[in-house]
Amino acid sequence: MKLVFTFLCAGAVLFMLRVLIALLTENKSLSPRSLTIYFAKFNPVQRRGELVVMNSKNYAQKSAVETGKRAALVVIAATLLTLPLHGQHTPNAPGDTSASPKPQTSTASPQSEQEIVQELAAMKKRIEQLELALKQHEAAEQPITVVPTAKATAPPPPSTPAASAAPTEAEAVLPRESPSGKQPKEAPFAFADWTWLNGNARTKTPAFDSKFFTPEIRADVDYIYDLNHPKDDTIGGSSEVFRSNEVQVTQLGVGGDFHFDNVRARVMTQFGMYSTTTPRNDASPARGQWDLADAYRYVSEAYGGYHFDALHGINVDAGIFVSYIGLFSYYNFDNWAYQPSYVSSNTPWFFNGVRVQIFPTAHLKIEPWFVNGWQSYGRFNGRPGVGGQILWRPNGWLSVLGNQYALGEDALNTPGRVRYHTDDSVEMKYYDHPERLLDKAAFSLTGDMGCEHGGGVSCDTNSRKGPKQDFLGFMLYNRLWFHKDLYGFTLGGGKINNPGRYLVLLPPINGATATSGTPYFTENPGDPYKAWDMSGTFDYMPSQYITFRWEFDHRAANVPYFSGKGGITPPGGNTGAPGSTVPGWSPDLVKDENRFDLAILVKF
Repeated sequence: MKLVFTFLCAGAVLFMLRVLIALLTENKSLSPRSLTIYFAKFNPVQRRGELVVMNSKNYAQKSAVETGKRAALVVIAATLLTLPLHGQHTPNAPGDTSASPKPQTSTASPQSEQEIVQELAAMKKRIEQLELALKQHEAAEQPITVVPTAKATAPPPPSTPAASAAPTEAEAVLPRESPSGKQPKEAPFAFADWTWLNGNARTKTPAFDSKFFTPEIRADVDYIYDLNHPKDDTIGGSSEVFRSNEVQVTQLGVGGDFHFDNVRARVMTQFGMYSTTTPRNDASPARGQWDLADAYRYVSEAYGGYHFDALHGINVDAGIFVSYIGLFSYYNFDNWAYQPSYVSSNTPWFFNGVRVQIFPTAHLKIEPWFVNGWQSYGRFNGRPGVGGQILWRPNGWLSVLGNQYALGEDALNTPGRVRYHTDDSVEMKYYDHPERLLDKAAFSLTGDMGCEHGGGVSCDTNSRKGPKQDFLGFMLYNRLWFHKDLYGFTLGGGKINNPGRYLVLLPPINGATATSGTPYFTENPGDPYKAWDMSGTFDYMPSQYITFRWEFDHRAANVPYFSGKGGITPPGGNTGAPGSTVPGWSPDLVKDENRFDLAILVKF
């Protein structure tokens, strides 16, 4: 029995020695990247996104040496455990005939013990040689950067074998550090999902993307049922809704973003109703030549610029870009409602000029502007406008936005009349439970103030300088999402007071434009205008790329403003110059409007 046990111990020693050699051989054959992946998987991290810099080779080598030492100790311990057995062994009793001693046992045992001692000495010597060889390579090794992600730090599901998780872990390992040795800065606002925001597109991933170009296609098709039933099917007083009882393409946009080697550009077309209705609200093309309205008619965005790798990013762009004064987006797909309140509908959708987007941190954007004027292709007089935006998002459920505009002379052919405006919004997601039927809820609140002074008007009160000309308004919307964002429901509305009517959208009476004006609805200093509205919107969103929208709008004003049953077009069509008086005819203007809006909105 002693001989059998000795052979078993010797076999165990040989087996442990073989395992040790295999471990050391494997350590030499592993690539640095594989070792990095292996230890990143088990390396504990304190927070998501933390950068960990370590010498993975040295760690692996030291671990292998320690493993060898531990294996050697185990082997020695196993051998020593056999020695007491020699002393504890007693010969069989004289009467015991079940196991008689054999001569070869006493001669083989000392020989086996000697072999074991020799093997242990050889193994110890081999370990010392390997330790020396490994230490010679430690100084030459370089560190590698490992970025733990949610996949890398979270343990795999119990049913998933560890080996199957290896490709996923490899995705967490980035290339070596940049030549400067600096860790990459966190991208602005990349710490949360912002698709819940009013004015932000809810698409989480582009339908197609490449290193050079990200295409974008938008379609906005609506059917409006106006309960006033204007006989000319014309709706006025809105920058989103224009015709009644007809299917119309409000906007068809094709374009996208170009990005290569830090150079950036964006273009977006506007075919459909926007190509007519947006230019007619800009009076600046009437000053000078080259018909700016036609030059830009089919373009909603067109700019180029450069991205500087400073702070958390700096973008310098020049051209036509969206303004987001009034919170809502120019594109209805991005909004919680189809018809925004006056605070948004009556303020600029775009600027033509230069902007600089500065991101001091991942939570803050500062964006100064130098622009031709207040939603204008050119200048109205001799002075451009300046302004800026500050956007702060401290966490994933709060967004604070401020837009400021100043110094522009934005009344056509009225030099010296200067405009000021402030637009401030807060959006809050106050409920977020994706597992429930009501899975999300948020609200937005926007307040605007502004005024004009000079050129026969006054900012504060009626005075010898002229009548008071200012703007004051607000809007509030609340949005609910249901069944994993498959359905959405929004209630909202707002109110404005704008004496002088300088931000009131001119009804297109007899083809009137912002340039022509109309005697049927004047916009003179001191003219009163107060209005309010409310809406209810239901959305069905079977895909992130499409929205089916149903909405009811009620709008009202203190003066006749909306299209009545008789319409705002003279019999036989527009007569004379745009906006001119037609003898024996007057438009049918009423103080309120109720309508249903049905729309299909697509964005790729």
